[in-house]
Amino acid sequence: MATSRAQTGGVGVRTGRAQTAAQVTIRPMSLGEFDLIAKYFVRPAGQGPRRAVVGNGDDCAVLALAAGMQLAVSTDTLVEGRHFLSTVEPARLGHKALAVNLSDLAACGAKPLGFTLALTLPRVDEAWLAGFARGLLDLADEHDCELVGGDTTAGPLAIGITVFGEVPGGGALLRSGARPGDELWVSGHPGQARLALEAFRGSLHPSLPAEAFDATRLAMECPQPRVALGLGLRGLATAAIDVSDGLLGDLGHILRRSGVSADVFADALPLSPWLAARPRHEQLDCILAGGDDYELVFTAPPERHAEVLALGAQLGLVLSRIGRIGRIGAVGNSGSTPPSGDEDADAAPPLRLWEGADPLANRWVSFDHFRQPSPSTPAPNPGEAP
Repeated sequence: MATSRAQTGGVGVRTGRAQTAAQVTIRPMSLGEFDLIAKYFVRPAGQGPRRAVVGNGDDCAVLALAAGMQLAVSTDTLVEGRHFLSTVEPARLGHKALAVNLSDLAACGAKPLGFTLALTLPRVDEAWLAGFARGLLDLADEHDCELVGGDTTAGPLAIGITVFGEVPGGGALLRSGARPGDELWVSGHPGQARLALEAFRGSLHPSLPAEAFDATRLAMECPQPRVALGLGLRGLATAAIDVSDGLLGDLGHILRRSGVSADVFADALPLSPWLAARPRHEQLDCILAGGDDYELVFTAPPERHAEVLALGAQLGLVLSRIGRIGRIGAVGNSGSTPPSGDEDADAAPPLRLWEGADPLANRWVSFDHFRQPSPSTPAPNPGEAP
């Protein structure tokens, strides 16, 4: 992705947006595009990582990889009202915009190198910019990931980031490596972002206590990319993906790419204290189809079980075995054959849910930007505004 000509910091910003009753007022300012770049996105000498051979200010950034390393690249776009609420604090939004991209590197087992930032912002608000840049660059510094360029335009609020990482040649974690007999794992406590969204919507009865709302809102607005876990899973996991659209839907990508099936044990799903206090149907809705969690789902051979647990202990991160991988046509304890007939061509390979020894009907549909939800779909993506 080319950096904008004459932009050091890679970002020219015209922030603000059309106001509604639900939106925070943004005051127009007179500061120009390139002044904004210099003020908010150019790092002072000695501050922040310096990885690029050629960074901000040229038509392209130039990155050099270490010998034997391959480049990992991912792009995500966040759009107001679709991926985040208008009420989010700017610093948290800056953090999340980069975090969701770093999460993709984590799922690939890649070490972050740098990123570009494309901002679409209607008007200038310096307080908003200061908070956004602080959240963005603090997380970038934490992961030694340099802002190497970008682009800007005027329009509805949207943030696009392309992130670059490095991984040993042939050593990237992919979705296609799961094998029958592998154990299925998930990190952390997925489902908290969805719980916060339902609290925003006012759909929870009883409502969340203040402490629970604050904690789950933090999980939704300020997710923590599992970069260290992804690096630790190199050579240990056989396949991995991050959870952005819902655990079952994202697991389906692994199953399709690997040509395998899976059993998922609902009673083994990890529950945060806040979800543990909710009715069972809410727990399952949030964990299985909530999305916006940015935890990692991965597979590993059963003989590496102790190593997975040791990695979690080393990182201070809960890693939960939630299922197993099987052969197509041999899903489930019963060894039953998967359905056939009029499933669509991109339907997920067989996946069976269990609650204890009893099969659990799979009524969950993960978020899709373009496909219309069915009447049984529990709720849209956690990033959508109520």
